[in-house]
Amino acid sequence: MGAGPLLALKALYKNFGGILAINDLSFELAQGELLGLIGPNGSGKTTAVNLITGFVKPSSGAVVYRGRTISGLPPYAIVRLGISRTFQMVKPFYQLPAYKNMIIPLCSPRVKQMAGGRYGDRDAVALDLLEEVGFERDAQVAYKSAAVLPQGYLKRLELAKAIALKPDVVILDELFSGLSLAEVASIVPIIERLRQEGKSIIMIEHRLKELFRIADRVVVLNFGQKIAEGRAEAVMASDAVKKAYLGVEA
Repeated sequence: MGAGPLLALKALYKNFGGILAINDLSFELAQGELLGLIGPNGSGKTTAVNLITGFVKPSSGAVVYRGRTISGLPPYAIVRLGISRTFQMVKPFYQLPAYKNMIIPLCSPRVKQMAGGRYGDRDAVALDLLEEVGFERDAQVAYKSAAVLPQGYLKRLELAKAIALKPDVVILDELFSGLSLAEVASIVPIIERLRQEGKSIIMIEHRLKELFRIADRVVVLNFGQKIAEGRAEAVMASDAVKKAYLGVEA
């Protein structure tokens, strides 16, 4: 890949009508890095992810992946290049069993390409992936309709779908939201395993204590602007972060 960053946001702006949602945003993601993206509600975190993944187009600026400008490409094309994501609001096919929700990502062109044109037994692969993220196969949870699964399993299903796409970059949008401490503790090793496999990860998260335990670096947004970047301890000691993110006057 060379010495450059794997992914770079360069002077991104995004306007929605008269609202400037992203304001001159730049940051980079290195190979194998886990980057935390934090900030108060409405600070532009999900919009930034939508710009990276093609769900919205920038008003100006660029998203560069492996030296190639990808901003403006549709989401399916960006997935095919190796960037996958979860969504803050899970929306599975509720009427289908959990493992059948895996079929669409497992039938993607990227998976077929990386498998040498062969999909294999997709049901078996789906069950294996779900087991990797904490579905107990012996308990038959993977065979249950998504409509009856609790939030913890729905978040795991969302993660499994992202992993199924065989990405190089995984973006996790509030994966820990709505989970108990025990559920978060059981998911953290899965994220750490992804890093050991060489994946690069961006995590949007409000559960800061849990995030800071695993993040290499943190970027803080407020009103669409980057107000701090660096190690978690240094970032949270910043007067700008205390005032904007925590509501504390410096």
